Amino acid sequence: MAGTIFDHNLDKNPANYAPLTPLSFLERAAYVYPQRTSVIHGGERYTWGETYARCRRLASALSKRGIGVGHTVAAMLPNTPPMYECHFGVAMTGAVLNTLNTRLDPQAIAFMLEHGEAKLLITDGEFASTIEQALKRVKRRITVVDAEDAQLSGAKRLGELTYEELLAEGDPNSEFAAAFVSCQREAAVDFF
Repeated sequence: MAGTIFDHNLDKNPANYAPLTPLSFLERAAYVYPQRTSVIHGGERYTWGETYARCRRLASALSKRGIGVGHTVAAMLPNTPPMYECHFGVAMTGAVLNTLNTRLDPQAIAFMLEHGEAKLLITDGEFASTIEQALKRVKRRITVVDAEDAQLSGAKRLGELTYEELLAEGDPNSEFAAAFVSCQREAAVDFF
């Protein structure tokens, strides 16, 4: 079969092919559209530049707490900015994000926290009752971070710090986060 002109002399290489990974997508969106809106939640609005900085800040804060490759961060969150940022920030550290099903009972959540060996749990006050019961069943200490949602008032706090306090511990320009994104891009290109 002869094929078309596009089948000849166009082998994949770094000049004409680069896979779009979630981390490279975020980096590119922040570079190309830094002032465009990326996230809207109630009165909260973030641009791609701000979202990228917040994700890098999360990665840096988690790294400073010793979380990285081989570790798990659990999240019991609705579709809010912290959940969105966890998908990128946790991956930047090389750790695994275990998104917990908000419809499960405390026994199932406790099992998932234990089995997944979560080192840190980011949770929303909407699920405080379930998480509180689940944590009583877990046999080891897990750092709990409360993601406070402006759309929900009067929620019980379970954590030792808030999500915004965790972000404040991180550096949006950390070499670690930048190095991991770069490493991922090179690994993706080398893979293909």
